[in-house]
Amino acid sequence: MNQAITADTAKPAANPLLWPFSTLEGLAARFLPPWLLLIVVRLGVANVFWMSGRTKVEGLLTLKDTTFYLFENEYHVPLLPPDIAAYAATYAEHILPILLLLGLFTRFSALGLLVMTLVIQLFVLPGGWPVHLLWAGPLLILVRYGAGPISLDRVLKLP
Repeated sequence: MNQAITADTAKPAANPLLWPFSTLEGLAARFLPPWLLLIVVRLGVANVFWMSGRTKVEGLLTLKDTTFYLFENEYHVPLLPPDIAAYAATYAEHILPILLLLGLFTRFSALGLLVMTLVIQLFVLPGGWPVHLLWAGPLLILVRYGAGPISLDRVLKLP
């Protein structure tokens, strides 16, 4: 009887102390396919930026006075006037997460949020690097691997 070697039929590790590790590896390979991981990454990182964008607006997309105040007095974004930076950041925090959820233009959307994260790290909140790494990790995964098979990128045959 020929059997393919899988996590279930593989010989136990020579060292019995390694059994829990090889068992977990086999279970993860079976129950955590790459497409599922990419969906979770997309949902998680999109939520962070979407929620941040929602704090900057009233109603659908009307920027709050406090948003303009923050960009004029607290956030020191280089090269852009504060009002333009406020609009750009707020709209990016709304549009790019939606694109990530849809898996549409995923690599570019993730890259845009990664640039935003870098600007926040360098000019707005330099001490926030532990949180910014939590954002950058999933974004780098999406830039590298794209949205995966359950996405509009795949339907449209975009790389």
